[in-house]
Amino acid sequence: MKHILVVDDDPTVSEVVAGYLDRAGFSVDVAADGPTAVAQASALPPDLVVLDLMLPGMDGLEVCRRIRTAGPLPVIMLTARGDEEDRVLGLEVGADDYVTKPFSPRELVLRVESVLRRAGAATSVRAEQPEPWLRAGPLALHPTARRAARDGAELALTIREFDLLEFFLRHPGQATSREELMQRVWGWEFGDLSTVTVHVRRLREKVEDDPAQPRLISTVWGLGYRFDAPLPQEGEAGRGH
Repeated sequence: MKHILVVDDDPTVSEVVAGYLDRAGFSVDVAADGPTAVAQASALPPDLVVLDLMLPGMDGLEVCRRIRTAGPLPVIMLTARGDEEDRVLGLEVGADDYVTKPFSPRELVLRVESVLRRAGAATSVRAEQPEPWLRAGPLALHPTARRAARDGAELALTIREFDLLEFFLRHPGQATSREELMQRVWGWEFGDLSTVTVHVRRLREKVEDDPAQPRLISTVWGLGYRFDAPLPQEGEAGRGH
């Protein structure tokens, strides 16, 4: 049974969300403020956190930062307003998804299940023949070990950033729309496309020499993005790894 921590200072919201998650088969704990949430997550690490952005004592952004210091933990952010700035801030501190209030509790349960499926895939390692590293230019990624590196240095990627980089490495030179990335990387048939935009920007900050002038992840105006795998340097063609 997966353990979910719901953090919201509105007892009505917490009660409704906890009730729907409980009926969906999850074990649920509730916290009403930031410091309590951090303490509970440390004492009993959850499998996922549903986290309100506006909290007393410590806002949701700081809570997210603190609970993620111990390792990757799936977070779904709740925002009281529909402002894109709020959504982007949540994604930039590492939230895996967000839901804008007022929201459908059933939709939230579906989002929780979706994020947990991705997180489960991220932590499982197949016992079959090991999958080879994917390589392009300075980048190397091992899908089953969930490791990625740039010029030999380990990259600290969130679950979604890793999945996005893996997709790009598997589809070099292919122009892909943000809608298709949302379907194939996030597994969503609907959602705010700014989610994709923010994650591409964060990924560029970790893999590009100059994120302001990206050479690996190019923008295809009017469509989406394309991963431009660098050509091998002279003498490198056919070199084994």
